[in-house]
Amino acid sequence: MPDHDPAVEADHESAVEAAIEGELSLLDAEVRRSPERLGALLHPGFREFGASGRVWDRASMLVHLTSTTGPGSRPITATRMKGVQLAPDLVHITFDTEGDNGRLVHRSSLWSRTPDGWRLYFHQGTPFSAEPPEAE
Repeated sequence: MPDHDPAVEADHESAVEAAIEGELSLLDAEVRRSPERLGALLHPGFREFGASGRVWDRASMLVHLTSTTGPGSRPITATRMKGVQLAPDLVHITFDTEGDNGRLVHRSSLWSRTPDGWRLYFHQGTPFSAEPPEAE
């Protein structure tokens, strides 16, 4: 088995932690209401396949989130969040969310390290039910 380099392992952990921190920030209502804070987290090439079925780019997501997130918005609950570094400048995060309407969504995000820090490059949300699927 090859030796593990503690410096490399620490860099991997640091990259995953940075991406998770960014992901959690995106779930914060205050961040979602601020074009500046939200924009600092979205990569210029950002793209999302939303749980709604809509395809979003950076500009449309900025307009949508900053205009629909109210001051009293309930926080989005995230569970089972984990990440893995796929390449030196790429981290994959997976997690589940429950929105204020009780909707459950599996989520997958790709975070890219840029000169300005870690930014969300791609996101996909897939709705799911807490009920086990019926046998066919």
